Amino acid sequence: MLRWPWLLSALLSLAAPAQELTLRTVQQASSTVKYDPDGGPLKPGLCLEILRAVERQDPGLHFTGLDQLVPLKRVERSLAEGLVDAFFCLLKSPEREKQWRYAPVALYTVRHVVVQRADDPRNPDSLAQLAALSRRKPVLVMRGTALARRLVSANVAVAEVGSEREALQMLVMGRADAIYGQDINLRRHVAQSKLGDKLKFGRTAFQEEPQFLALRADLPAAHEERLTQALRKLEKDGTLRQLADKYR
Repeated sequence: MLRWPWLLSALLSLAAPAQELTLRTVQQASSTVKYDPDGGPLKPGLCLEILRAVERQDPGLHFTGLDQLVPLKRVERSLAEGLVDAFFCLLKSPEREKQWRYAPVALYTVRHVVVQRADDPRNPDSLAQLAALSRRKPVLVMRGTALARRLVSANVAVAEVGSEREALQMLVMGRADAIYGQDINLRRHVAQSKLGDKLKFGRTAFQEEPQFLALRADLPAAHEERLTQALRKLEKDGTLRQLADKYR
């Protein structure tokens, strides 16, 4: 017989199955690195794989709503209005942090880079140089992203497009001279389009930013802590790094 009641309680707690918790989410449309409906089981998208890894780490955690593929603006609106509980993965910005919270564990890091035509002799190494380049033709950037807002604040003329694929086509056709975006997305689309001999990546990373798990503003603290603990374990055992490397 155990002499310490607290020890018995702790052992029972460890043996007890995790309490079931189901959270609402969605998939982001037109972002195949994050969510790829055509990627199959081997490459369904980095953020979907992180979500599944969280479910494996904490078998009591479940996510619904993955049958919905929605544009980024609707993702943001759903988070702000509390229509979804959690979303993998979003960059932080001051505007966003006023509307919802973020779990503290970085899921992966993206670098902001420029893609140009291979025969373009210019190599912008700063936002000021990019702003000067944009006076002739606006820089292409993905519609509705925090990246677009950052460029505008730095006086860079931008033209927002719906996808990296559209941007690459416009660049090759000469309708633009540069694309500004996330390295992990652009490298994948350049490889898929087989345009690597016609394009070049700039030598500068304008900024490095981590992607996070976004949470509705009034999500109970206990739910956030449970998600955070699962992510910390995935960070510690190298799962998050391995998944990010898989998609680079």
